[in-house]
Order: sequence, then C-alpha cells, then structure tokens
Amino acid sequence: METSFINELKNIVGEQYTLFDKESLAVYGYDSTPELESLPGAVVLPGTPGEIARVMALCHDAGISVTPRGSGTNLSGGSLSAGGVVLQTSRLNRIVEIDEENLTATVETGVITSALHRDVEARGLFYPPDPGSMNISTMGGNVAENSGGLRGLKYGVTSDYVMGLTTILPNGELLKTGGKAVKNVAGYNLNDLLVSSEGTLGIFTDVMVRLIPKPQAKKTMLVHFPELEQAALTVSHIIAARIIPATLEFLDKVTIRCVEDYAKVGLPLDVEAVLLIEVDGHPAMVEDDAAAIRAICEKHRCSFFQTAATADEALKLSTARRVALSALARVKPTTILEDATVPRSCIAPMVKLIQETARKYDLTIGTFGHAGDGNLHPTCLTDERDKDEIARAHQAFAEIFDAAIAMGGTITGEHGVGLAKKKYLPKLVGESGIRVMRDIKTAFDPKGILNPGKMF
Repeated sequence: METSFINELKNIVGEQYTLFDKESLAVYGYDSTPELESLPGAVVLPGTPGEIARVMALCHDAGISVTPRGSGTNLSGGSLSAGGVVLQTSRLNRIVEIDEENLTATVETGVITSALHRDVEARGLFYPPDPGSMNISTMGGNVAENSGGLRGLKYGVTSDYVMGLTTILPNGELLKTGGKAVKNVAGYNLNDLLVSSEGTLGIFTDVMVRLIPKPQAKKTMLVHFPELEQAALTVSHIIAARIIPATLEFLDKVTIRCVEDYAKVGLPLDVEAVLLIEVDGHPAMVEDDAAAIRAICEKHRCSFFQTAATADEALKLSTARRVALSALARVKPTTILEDATVPRSCIAPMVKLIQETARKYDLTIGTFGHAGDGNLHPTCLTDERDKDEIARAHQAFAEIFDAAIAMGGTITGEHGVGLAKKKYLPKLVGESGIRVMRDIKTAFDPKGILNPGKMF
C-alpha cells in the first residue's frame, strides 16, 4: 500500500491507530474461520463516526477496499481482507443511552454484547439475543451477521430487536434508519435490509435496540438420554405441546465428552445426548412449563432429569453448552463449525443424517446447538494439514447443506455466508435471488469497495 495513502490514514485516525507493519497485519489476517487467511494492506482503528466517514470517503476516492471488523469472532470468513483496509471498530465502545421510558438502548458499534446485558439487567430490563460469543462479540458484528443465540427459540434473533441504525455508506455519507417509534413503515425498510448485510452495504456506528422487561423467574434443567433419536424427538414434542422454552439446547455424545473433559461440569459420559432446557416468565407459568417438560422427557425415556436448585447451579449447567465450541476445538488443530438449520420438525432426521454422514466419510463430527429453533452446529474435528481428511470434511458438509435445503432449511442460521458458504447460496436462493442481491449491493456500493468478495 502506498506510503502517501498510509499517511492520509494517519492524518484521519492518528499514527498510533494506523497499523501497517507485518506483525500487526498478520494479527488481522484471520478470524475464527478455519482454513482462511489473507493479509490486509493496513488496519485503522477510528475513534469517532466522523473518522469512519473520512476513511470511507478516502478509500472510495482511491478505489481501495474496506472491510469492517469487530472482535474477529466471525465463522464464515466475513472479516478478512486481501490487501485492503481493515476498519476495526473496537474504540467505538460507549453505551450511549438506556431509555427506560421508551425501552430502548443505543450503543456504539464496538460495544461488547455481554456489557449491554449487564447494564440493562441492572435496571430490571432485558436484551435477549445472546450469541455464544457474547463475552467477545460486538454489537455491530451481531447486527451485520444477524446473530442468534441460546435464547433464540423464545425471543428471536438480533433483527427482532434492532430499531434504528446509524450507518456510514461506502462513499462516506451518513445514513440514519429506523428510530424509537414502535410503528414506522415509511418507505422501504432499509433498517432490516442493513441487518444481515455482513458488512457489504455500510459500516454501522450506532445501534438502537429494543428492550423488554426482565423475566420474573426461570428454571434451568439438564436431561440425559440413552438414545440420541429420543432426545431429538423430545425437542419436537415439547414445541408441539405449545411450550416455548427460553432455551432448548442439544449436545451429542462427542460434544458431551469434550465438554466434560474441558470444563468438569459433571456431565454423564455414558449417554448419547443431553438437552439443556430453560423456561422463564411469570413464576406460575414457569412451574407449569417445567412440569410439562419433565413429563414429555420421561415419556421419551430420558434416563435422568435435573433441575438447578440455585442460580449458581443453573449457571454451571448452562456453561456446559456455552463452552461446547471451546471444548471441541481442543481435540484437533482444525475445528470446522457449521450451522445447518432445518424446520424444528426435522431435528431428528437431521441429527441422524449428520451421524450417518460422519460415518460415511470417516470423520469425527460433534453436534450441538439450538435444537429448539432447528439451528444445529455439526462440528468437524480435523487437521487442515491432512488434505485428504479436509477434502472428505468438505464433501460431508456439502451433503449436510443439501439435506438441510431439501428439508426446507437453510445453509446458515446465524454465522452468515461470507467467504465460506458463498458457493452454496445459489442453491438456496436461486438465480433471481442472487441477481436481486447483487443489484442491491451495486445500488449501495457501485465501486464494490466495501467487504468485496463476500456472499456472492
């Protein structure tokens, strides 16, 4: 990258916030996606929306690409840049406002998700989206990927809570969408269009989200199953019984063993699957739902049913699910975590297909995930230095994604398309879908400088 251009970046964000040495560029040359690496030309860490706008205008005029980046927890290669500018948003980390009258919170894009949780819950309020990376991930990244989380079954995903965005467009212009008005249907819904755009349409500087009252009570349960299919059927039957838990999570045998070895939370090693279930709401309803769920689990031959007696015990049980990825990642050098998603009624056949596919290709695949909303995370434990095994892993996931689409599902429930899944997108949305998406991209970014190469 030309020295003169680097100097212009320094003039905007400051010398200490402009990185271009080899060591720094290497740090920003990868995210949480396996097998993908690319070296940016420079990294900038702006401290204000105005600095972001000036960086974008400079890059737009020079025809140099810009890739926004939060904490780098992306699992589809969405925050990688080859030779362009990486715009790191971590300095924009203020919680601007918590409006208790309108039940909204406004935060800068670099705010860590769990920090917002703590602040609003201290006021008796609740921001439900809780991605597994919530202690690391940023709110801007959550919006860009439309992150879900363990509570997605009952409460929905990030898009269900985004009320307003302040966005810098590729040419440096500022765009405001949405606001505090609960009803707002004037013109195209640009707010929802920007959510899930994976950093290809604009760079968020501020995010306004909807809050709800904090649930009065909750119960956390852990259920053991000697047969995997019975656990999967239990999930479907809980939903069919018109019970909507806050959390309904699934771990298979491979995942259980890895989690217990890693976190020592007391999981059984002689079962095929466990379900982590949490119900919340009015105390009377919580008791009724918990009793009904226990009856359904026992009907499907669970071998053990545990209800957390204290908040500390509930936290210990939920930890078993939240550390699943970290636990699996310790087994082999390369961890390929996917998020094939199917209708809830298809959970049992999908879990069975994943196991059969793992056997077919002689792979170790641990499956966990948000079973209540059909979002499974088949996770292949492999080593990218073993080219034959990696090739088999990609063949296996291609079959898994084809099966998800055939069941009426999708190739990603919350990780995004990015680089890793763009070859599968045409199968899902068809030629007309790709054409419309490309046209939208061109309308926002005619020079194609913002996060190029992603999604299409």
